[in-house]
Amino acid sequence: MQNGYTCLLMSGFFLACSAMRCYALLVLIPAFGSVAVIHSAGPQQAHKWAFSFQMTWQTLCHMGLHYKEYYLGEAACIRFSMALSVLMLMTQKVTSLALDIQERKVRLGSSSASEGGPLRQYLLRTLPFYSYLLAFPTLLGGPLCSFNRFQTWIRNPGAPYPRHSLWVAMQRGLGALVLALLKNIVRGYACPPDEVIGCWHLGSVPALWISALFFRLAYYSHWMLDESVFIAAGLGLEPGHGQQAGTTDGLLLDTDIWTLETTNRISVFTRSWNKSTAQWLRRLIFQRCSSHPLLATFAFSAWWHGLHPGQIFGFLCWVAMVEADYRIHRFSQSLAKSQPWRLVYQVLTWCQTQLIVAYIMLAIEMRSLAMLWQLCSSYSSFFPLVYVILLLLLAKRSVSSFVAPQIPRS
Repeated sequence: MQNGYTCLLMSGFFLACSAMRCYALLVLIPAFGSVAVIHSAGPQQAHKWAFSFQMTWQTLCHMGLHYKEYYLGEAACIRFSMALSVLMLMTQKVTSLALDIQERKVRLGSSSASEGGPLRQYLLRTLPFYSYLLAFPTLLGGPLCSFNRFQTWIRNPGAPYPRHSLWVAMQRGLGALVLALLKNIVRGYACPPDEVIGCWHLGSVPALWISALFFRLAYYSHWMLDESVFIAAGLGLEPGHGQQAGTTDGLLLDTDIWTLETTNRISVFTRSWNKSTAQWLRRLIFQRCSSHPLLATFAFSAWWHGLHPGQIFGFLCWVAMVEADYRIHRFSQSLAKSQPWRLVYQVLTWCQTQLIVAYIMLAIEMRSLAMLWQLCSSYSSFFPLVYVILLLLLAKRSVSSFVAPQIPRS
């Protein structure tokens, strides 16, 4: 089993060095440092110190990107951008591992070998963790894989692999290819961002939606390609879960295009967008925060993504839209009772959801304060503004209904 860990670790090391060259140090240093921090801190303090170390390192790297883009006015090197992307994925794995250790789901095991000095004993104990963080199948992308799933995969290399899983891997690969082709087609119809935000008439609505569709197709194609490699490597199937033929039950997948493109609720879109990351944020922040967990989750997500101006505005707008979505749909359940009204309501809210998501996505992708200001003052801001107004009205209504019973009657 140690040979398997060693092979995965070395292959991941060579993949990182060949793909990122000198920028691989941005990934290797926190990988080895975080494991050392976890082991030195102990189970009770593992999450606290690992989280602080990893996010501090990632923030410093993002500050270097900001200095290069905003102060020097230079485009970031593709290898630097790749290293930051891998570092963000590693932050997911480090914090997930630290939480598992703190919750006693994973133990800091001791080496069974009796020979060798303290350094050898330490390396043998930490080898599975280093291999988990740097394994080549999950280094450059893919859904967040827990340490227990990874360890089960290593311990059962000869386990029977469901045939349908291989077919699903091929489907995801072909789907990624089709989506990449569609993305190139949409690219020809999409307007540059400065033209989209400069529209002051109804023509900005289809331009906004098509531009956001281009970004969504890019995300979908990348995620499905990552899932294809992830499943083909054998990591996709849940340990002990028997998969039924013709379904994707038990497979760890990030992409649910049908739900994302057909839902009329922003909250459902949020939970379905990059599922493993959404679940990670829920576990890391939402479930552990006692005050304003939704706001804290989106604020941390902006921090984790790099705190670009568009990301700060986009995620703050997103959290307001999710809160408005909860209140609006809860209130509308008592109004749209007949089937025709329900159909009209679903169509209108689907259109509103599509346009708000497009607005948020365009804001998050922006790197210029000037362009972000133009977006805020453009006609496209009408759609999130509607939800903001409804949020304020419904919040005031709920406060009034809560205070009303407290008024004494004469």
